[in-house]
Amino acid sequence: MDTSGSSTFNSLKIPSFKQHVTKNRKSSHLQVVEFYDWESNLKIHLQCLRVMGLWPSGDKSFTAGIYTMYSFISVTLIACHILTITVNIYYVRHNLEAVVANIYILLPNILTKLKACFLLINVKMFKERFFELQNLYSLQPKNQNQKRLIENNLKTWRLIFKSFLCLCFGCNLFWMVPLLNVTSEEKMLPFLAWYPFNTKISPVYEITYIYQMFCTSYLTLICLNVEPLVCILNVYIACQFEMLSDNLKNFANATQNPREGFLKCITHHRQILSFMKSYSQFYKWIVFWHLIISGISIGLGMFQLSLVVPLSTEFYSLVSYECAIILQISMYCYFGNNVEVASNLVSYALFESTWPDLSKNMKKDLFIFTANLQQPVKISAFNLFVLSLDTLLKILKTAWSYFALLSNLKS
Repeated sequence: MDTSGSSTFNSLKIPSFKQHVTKNRKSSHLQVVEFYDWESNLKIHLQCLRVMGLWPSGDKSFTAGIYTMYSFISVTLIACHILTITVNIYYVRHNLEAVVANIYILLPNILTKLKACFLLINVKMFKERFFELQNLYSLQPKNQNQKRLIENNLKTWRLIFKSFLCLCFGCNLFWMVPLLNVTSEEKMLPFLAWYPFNTKISPVYEITYIYQMFCTSYLTLICLNVEPLVCILNVYIACQFEMLSDNLKNFANATQNPREGFLKCITHHRQILSFMKSYSQFYKWIVFWHLIISGISIGLGMFQLSLVVPLSTEFYSLVSYECAIILQISMYCYFGNNVEVASNLVSYALFESTWPDLSKNMKKDLFIFTANLQQPVKISAFNLFVLSLDTLLKILKTAWSYFALLSNLKS
């Protein structure tokens, strides 16, 4: 992640929201800022993660206790489900179609499991980032216009998430009825997997069936609650750059000292870069593995889609699955691209201010600050994969290449 210029003005002290409000109440010419609850948009997701054993209560991380044991059991059950699918690949290794049918399900499951593990390890970091958003004055909106900027960005995020929710629900619904795909009396499980016991007899079949659907539903819930948690922080970062642009346009107004307003903008910019730097320690791993696995999964899914009976239950489940994966990776690339665009517009915001009326020393400070904004901030994984719309197109092209390769091997 490119955060050039983060060391600028490091000596500045960042006041908390409460400290700034207390100070403003004593000054008649300064506006008291209304508190904005950044965490309110994620309350449902955080509650779901807590029920799933991935989000301990309070400001603490995981400690020895009943909740930690519950989390360990939940994660272990999911790991066993992934292991059974992995082992089954060995037994069907000579059948290309059967191998693809296992791998296209296995890879996203592994990715989701990795996300859950990364969240368990970095849950303290997430809570610290939300604490910063809630309490630092520099990260709070300063007027109603900035609140509207936030809400406009959140409308797009909510629309994309609702679409992702519908696709995941439809995919799970079709997976729950595998018996509709066959006309024989053979008992079919939702997923091909190896077990050290006979799954064709009752009640073993029913128990195994329920176990697979439990694990699938659990993995789906991880996607539906971890993805918003990760993506919304990118939305918030883009909002912060838009708020910074708005502050820079108006820092030299007549109601405040221009230098004081400019220093507040510098503080805001430095805090955004600091926020991104700490957040990227977790995010870069998620992006790295997600971009690699998504391209492969989309290609394998298209190949599997070419093998099934059109308009069958399996056909609809594959269509929902493919659309969900594409929309999932699109969320990362789209909101990552918004961060780059918003950060690139910050330097232009200075030109919309009343900078010609400022003193020479202030103009020099503006020039130095603008020099640090020449390169837009980019969300990336180890500087290898940049989240942008161009990256999304490359992933889709790569997926098509995998599909063409498998089609040639089959023919």
